[in-house]
Amino acid sequence: MNNTYYTNQINSIIAEVKKAVIGKDAIIIKALLAMLCKGHILIEDIPGVGKTTLALAFSKALSLEHNRMQFTPDVLPSDVTGFSVYNKSNGKFEFRPGVAFCNLFLADEINRTSSKTQSALLELMEEKSITVDGNTYKLPEPYTVIATQNPIGSAGTHNLPDSQLDRFMIKLSMGYPDFKGEVSILKAKHNDNPLENVSPVADAASIKELQEYISNIYIDDRIYEYIVSISAATRNHPMLKLGVSPRGTLALMQLSKGIAVAMGRDFVTPEDISFICNDVFEHRIMLNSKAKLSDTSASDIITEILRSVPVPGISEK
Repeated sequence: MNNTYYTNQINSIIAEVKKAVIGKDAIIIKALLAMLCKGHILIEDIPGVGKTTLALAFSKALSLEHNRMQFTPDVLPSDVTGFSVYNKSNGKFEFRPGVAFCNLFLADEINRTSSKTQSALLELMEEKSITVDGNTYKLPEPYTVIATQNPIGSAGTHNLPDSQLDRFMIKLSMGYPDFKGEVSILKAKHNDNPLENVSPVADAASIKELQEYISNIYIDDRIYEYIVSISAATRNHPMLKLGVSPRGTLALMQLSKGIAVAMGRDFVTPEDISFICNDVFEHRIMLNSKAKLSDTSASDIITEILRSVPVPGISEK
């Protein structure tokens, strides 16, 4: 199958999700590509802007088994991973899977739970497996965590540890809809639930096929060097005390391949990098006091770096 087939498949998924998530096309595209690049998604925003609707729309359009957990302070690690129970009839311990055993795990308000429960997510996000009582259990494929969190500083929130933030391929913000978009939302929900209009257009097998195709997209050596140059610039920037990790560099490379396919190409261009760079890097860098005093944001610094790093001469032509 050629590139057009996979591009059309991506577009059909986007079209279905747009039935439920109105006016957020860029967010839908970025979230889908992160899933197709085997990554996890963190959505940070105020309540009520459609974060959960986005995740549920994807689960329907992709025909994926999904579970949802509301992360509150009393959630235990075993609620997520599962636990062993003694069976008196056979004298053996039996494993009872937790909610994380599915294709699409929606972790709602993830930053409201304890650090102990947060740590339960580290292995499943990185290794796609869960270890309980010395036994390791593989998670089904494809596997994606879509986590939502309230803005830091909101009542009852905890900062996610850097090690966990780094495991999210991409961090997105839904934001308020524009005027026309909010009017469209009112009309769509006047007497109906838009989620009911989302139809399955893919399944686990086709998603894995898409993932395999995207992973083999061509990248020129100059693009590899461009990606590493951008990452290196974050590690040496005078306003940053923590730059992007190699995991972040890898995430940028993987997502750039997904963007290329979505755009109908079988090779990566520098524009693919700049399109997604902020979303991949912003949650991975840490500002120092100089940046905070000058009211410089992480996004400002990434934009500055993209302007300063020489762009290789590779285009669609």
